[in-house]
Amino acid sequence: MTSFLPKAQTWIEELFGESQEMVDYIESLEFDWKSWLTQFKDFALSGAGSVISYTMSATMMVINGVVTFFIAFTFSLYLLSQKENLGRQCRKVMHAFLSEKTSQKICYVCSLSHNTFSKFITGQCLEALILGAMFVVTMTIFRLPYALLVGVLIAFTALIPMVGAFIGCFVGAFLILMVNPMQALIFIVLFQVLQQIEGNLIYPHVVGNSVGLPSIWVLFAVTVGGKLMGIAGMLIFIPLMSVLYSLFREWVNKRQDMKKKAGNQ
Repeated sequence: MTSFLPKAQTWIEELFGESQEMVDYIESLEFDWKSWLTQFKDFALSGAGSVISYTMSATMMVINGVVTFFIAFTFSLYLLSQKENLGRQCRKVMHAFLSEKTSQKICYVCSLSHNTFSKFITGQCLEALILGAMFVVTMTIFRLPYALLVGVLIAFTALIPMVGAFIGCFVGAFLILMVNPMQALIFIVLFQVLQQIEGNLIYPHVVGNSVGLPSIWVLFAVTVGGKLMGIAGMLIFIPLMSVLYSLFREWVNKRQDMKKKAGNQ
């Protein structure tokens, strides 16, 4: 910020060079960094106790999150290594306690969920990787700063359906704005162009209709999932909604066929 603000002040003076009143007003602006730092130091010292308490609680939350992640990751590895055996045992339990028809329905729902989730997650990851690589290459060609950083950031945020790439665009534009405002405008225009290419050409071929869900229900799934579970809910609720949509569609079609048969009789 200390190097950006003087550059921004000079750039604004050049932009409004014809307006002497605007130039005089911009030149009258002063940024007293020593005063700001002194005020920040006084604030930090006065609230040192609360800051330390908040830091300790935040640190414990981070540690608990890391421990939970490694436990879940280890459990996932064991689960994947034993998935054939677990699947066989689950089918044996269902056949022992449930009827054959009910067991077949449960197996069908599990198979449909597996196919839908795997297609969606694989397609989203591949699409995000392609989009991030496009940004790295094009930003390098146009000599924009932070090409690799912004490309990786957009690749990760693109995993969030519908709004993720725009989050990456906002952060990337802010980073480039610290270096050169004109390059930030170029980046925003470049983002719009690449988004159109990705949305109209790449996404339909890579992800396509893998979840088989109309756009209105995708928006509904993203909204409800984000409200209930945050970013993870946005990712999970789209294939989950697709499974429910497919089951409901099959049930409606089956009911229509039954009514047609009853009418013909």
